Amino acid sequence: MPSRVVVFDYGSGNLRSAQRAMERTGADVTVTSDPHAALDADGLVVPGVGAFSACMSSLRAAGGDRIIGRRVAGGRPVLGICVGMQVLFDKGVERADPRAEDQVTEGCGEWPGTVDRLRAPIVPHMGWNTVRPPEDTRLFAGIGPGERFYFVHSYAVREWEFSSHNERIREPGVTWAEHGEPFVAAVENGPLCATQFHPEKSGDAGARLLANWVATL
Repeated sequence: MPSRVVVFDYGSGNLRSAQRAMERTGADVTVTSDPHAALDADGLVVPGVGAFSACMSSLRAAGGDRIIGRRVAGGRPVLGICVGMQVLFDKGVERADPRAEDQVTEGCGEWPGTVDRLRAPIVPHMGWNTVRPPEDTRLFAGIGPGERFYFVHSYAVREWEFSSHNERIREPGVTWAEHGEPFVAAVENGPLCATQFHPEKSGDAGARLLANWVATL
């Protein structure tokens, strides 16, 4: 039986492109905002584009923050994409105007850390870039070190703040990329995985990553 995957529709994200990319893995894919379907699926994909604050507001309105929390607590896989990854952290800091005060928005809090504006000569970071996954990666299994992934973002997690201080708890696997400075490009943390780049727009490398994720369901 193919794995049942829900692409969560909360009003943000490239839903159809994510759906088509997931279907190419052989999964049975549904795009829906139904919370019961999102909870019951073998895997949940949370896409996201645009501003952190707007995505978080829409996600909360659809009950997505609670759905993600319940799935992770129960060991049920979740994959966040782009801003769908960013909202998994503690908070996002945005500046609509350099003269204005920072707008701080609380995220889902699944990982400690702050999503902040990239410090780079050119922002947004738009286009293809290489990444540096950890040695024990499952998401990037079979993907060569020179492969490139497609990014479109102005904000990212620039510092990884998670530390378990417990030898029995496996540290999350963090993948890094660089645009002006290093930033978190992907995270693998048990049932909770996420990518800052768009695997559904990343050609063969992105297709392999999605297939690797579906294989874990």
